[in-house]
Amino acid sequence: MTPFQSKNQRTGARGAGLAAALAVAVSLAGCGPADTGMQRDTAHQLQELVLGVSQAAAANDHAAALKTLDSLEADVATAAGSGQVSEERRRKIMTSITAVRADLNAAAAAAKAAEAVAAAAAEAEKTKTDAEAAAQAAQENTAPVVPVPVPAPAPAPEQGKGEGKGKNKNG
Repeated sequence: MTPFQSKNQRTGARGAGLAAALAVAVSLAGCGPADTGMQRDTAHQLQELVLGVSQAAAANDHAAALKTLDSLEADVATAAGSGQVSEERRRKIMTSITAVRADLNAAAAAAKAAEAVAAAAAEAEKTKTDAEAAAQAAQENTAPVVPVPVPAPAPAPEQGKGEGKGKNKNG
């Protein structure tokens, strides 16, 4: 694992942890008892959604966390519209939801970047392995070059000595 990958993975985990902490903050700040601007049943329902966001974020399931956060946001809007959540409490909750969403999006982007880096590293490693295998195969399939000795040239016939060769000058 390269230092860059480790850093991105730590950043993604830290981002998810921060998202979970913010989700808990939403739980504490936005879902209190009835005397804090919210009815008890509504608070319980919203706390369950906050727990879902927190658990998905802790598991680095950013898509599920964002989907649950969307449900939380819709439920808060509905509860505020029906008077189960005060306007002041709705604004506080929505501020927390916005912060959690930004954190989850950042964590998702960091995770995606880390995956891209890991995929690029894996591809580079595969290319290197393929090149090494091709070089090995080429080396194994190449016939060894054996030097063939070149025969020495035949000696040139001597001139002037006609013994046994050609025509006899005397006869």
